[in-house]
Amino acid sequence: MTRILIVEDNTTLALGLRRSLEAAGFQVLVGGDAGQATRALEGFEPHLVVLDLMLPGTGGLELLGELRAGGSTVPVLILSAKGEEIDKLQGFRLGADDYVVKPVGVLELIARVEAILRRVPSPPAPPRPGSDEEPVRFGNVTVDPARRTVAKAELPVELAPLELDLLLCLLRAGGAVVDRATLLTEVWGYKRPVPTRTVDTHVANLRAKLEDDPARPRHILTVRKAGYRLAR
Repeated sequence: MTRILIVEDNTTLALGLRRSLEAAGFQVLVGGDAGQATRALEGFEPHLVVLDLMLPGTGGLELLGELRAGGSTVPVLILSAKGEEIDKLQGFRLGADDYVVKPVGVLELIARVEAILRRVPSPPAPPRPGSDEEPVRFGNVTVDPARRTVAKAELPVELAPLELDLLLCLLRAGGAVVDRATLLTEVWGYKRPVPTRTVDTHVANLRAKLEDDPARPRHILTVRKAGYRLAR
């Protein structure tokens, strides 16, 4: 059974989340602070963490940063009342897989949890010469899909797994426009439309890491009212 850790200090909310996720077929454990969460990560070994940001003592963003710095790859869905764009951007940059603003409907939350679990990365296949898994170059950026590596001006660039999946999706479109709904389906695994700025935030992260001038991108382009495309 899939195990989910909820890190939430509001006991009433945590209980409601637990009941909803258990009704959806998940095994759920609740931790009220960073210390309980750390112990649960070691003993419970969750497949996914639902993380509040405003925790007593060590905050949620600090806990997330410590997890990623320690090498943990457990998927994290931030569930927070903090809905400003800067909060979301900071969460994604620290390694969150999704960011949901409270209050949220049970069905949407479950859909987002299921989407994250569907896209938990599996080990990459070995390179296949002559296939689309060969390295691809645009500008001074080189992408090796088989090895899941990216370099800019011959220097390695560290991308979060979802950032790389988004980049690969745009690359494989061959310069065609990919709309947000398709990206949410192909990269995030959503089966139904979900209102979210997740795509735009991840595109901004890619530009910050790969474009020479993120404010005037030459490769990762916005097509107004249509989506995004990658120009080589």
